[in-house]
Amino acid sequence: MATNPTESSQQIEIFQAMRQPGFYPHAVSTLEERDTHISKVFLTGPFAYKIKKPVNLDFLDFSTLGQRQHFCRREIELNRRMTTDVYLAVVPITRKEGRYHLGGSGKIVEYAVKMRQLPEADCMRQLLRRKKLTRDNLNALVLKLVAFYRQAATTKPIGVGGSWQTVRANAEENFQQIQEFVGDIVDERMYRIIRAATRAFLQRRKILFERRIENQKTRDCHGDLRTGHIYFVDGIQIIDCIEFNDRFRYGDISSDLAFLAMDLDFEGFAETARQIINAYLEYTHDEQMLSLLEFYKCYRACVRVKVNCFRLRNERVGTHRHSKLLTKTRRYLDLAYRYAIQFTRPTVWVVCGLPASGKSTVAGALAKILALGIYRSDVVRKKIFGQSPFKSQVVPFEQGIYSKEATALTYGKLLMLAQQEVERGRSVILDAGFSKQHQRDEVIRMTHDVDANILFVECAASFDLLKKRLTDREKQASVSDARLQHLKKIAARFDSMDDLRKEVHIRIDTSLALEEGIRQIISHDYGVLARQNIP
Repeated sequence: MATNPTESSQQIEIFQAMRQPGFYPHAVSTLEERDTHISKVFLTGPFAYKIKKPVNLDFLDFSTLGQRQHFCRREIELNRRMTTDVYLAVVPITRKEGRYHLGGSGKIVEYAVKMRQLPEADCMRQLLRRKKLTRDNLNALVLKLVAFYRQAATTKPIGVGGSWQTVRANAEENFQQIQEFVGDIVDERMYRIIRAATRAFLQRRKILFERRIENQKTRDCHGDLRTGHIYFVDGIQIIDCIEFNDRFRYGDISSDLAFLAMDLDFEGFAETARQIINAYLEYTHDEQMLSLLEFYKCYRACVRVKVNCFRLRNERVGTHRHSKLLTKTRRYLDLAYRYAIQFTRPTVWVVCGLPASGKSTVAGALAKILALGIYRSDVVRKKIFGQSPFKSQVVPFEQGIYSKEATALTYGKLLMLAQQEVERGRSVILDAGFSKQHQRDEVIRMTHDVDANILFVECAASFDLLKKRLTDREKQASVSDARLQHLKKIAARFDSMDDLRKEVHIRIDTSLALEEGIRQIISHDYGVLARQNIP
């Protein structure tokens, strides 16, 4: 059982002393206090002093003076990675002749982290609220994050921090620690839905976490990346990383970025979150991170719920601070609920277009990034009719296994297979022409019936390029039996996809690099989700 004592009697005396301008060996232009459940900060104008409270919350332990000194040093060391001349020193607080001093020759009774005080007006949150944050500012921030993650340590122990087992343990710890507040601060129905969605995602998507570790996407990150910790002054300063528990700092880069994206959603700047994530993808081509982003945003929102619940436990009911904090806590819970609903809903990715438009190449790349299964019409069709997928069946247009009746059977089977996957809670990719409007209407109806998302990815290329690809197809084995002789008739009977809503339809030029097309697809999907999650 975690203990959470308030400030010790000695700390109460120390804080009383720190409220006096004469306590400090330098000029004090202002004197303000900031309070959290684990620390107290005194702002003096030129400098800030942060003292850790003697708390033990299971996931952190500041209960002894030695531990507080150790974690003050760790705070300095770790935060210097993303700041310049901000984290200055660990300074002792001493007691001599009944008085407390900052430094001095008396008995050391406490330690404080001394920081250069950054102007609040330059905080990202304030700049956003005043509409002073420019696209150049955002780009500079993304570049700083890209550089930080590239050089951040990644070792086997760090990799464990992003493992499926660790993420599951962290999520369960969140739920266990929130449990005591359920029914009072936390709505029981929402709590149970978020917990069930989290557990189901972890059960279904284990392979994603393994691949992220293999690709060295688990790093020694920041751990608490929020708009209130980012300052645009003397370049960019990112403060207050997690120092008290390496486990909360070791993790997937997508988890770190999810904290910032969630915080932006909470503050009402979901479009800014989308811009940052898309810019990050442009520089890193790490599209796979989006498969985990909504999950980690939910996890991060739950962390804020937990932290606020701890704070509410120590706030007197009925006060303005209690009421304000309670409102924020329930907003975080609502945000976590929205994310949970979104990542729980499976998506049917319909990758379609003319023959040789690159459908299968794009579908295969998506499947690898998202760790999803593919159902390909060419394979399904031949299985229905008992034929080997790689045995050539080139026949005249709309004859044999390509007759209208055979095609109707094929698309019916495709929809049945997709529906089975969705009903198991899994997203799926369909690789087929979907050249007729009624075929697209049927898959839309199916996704509506099973409450799934849908996204049509229309692959396109110039007619000359299609002809060249089909000519090259004659020289190699192919599952597809479409040939140059079929192209004009298929193209003539391809119903326009312009009737589809832009939210569920993206057209990509497959004459461009595959990576560019994949980035467009996944960024489009994330953009739709981000707009749906605006508070």
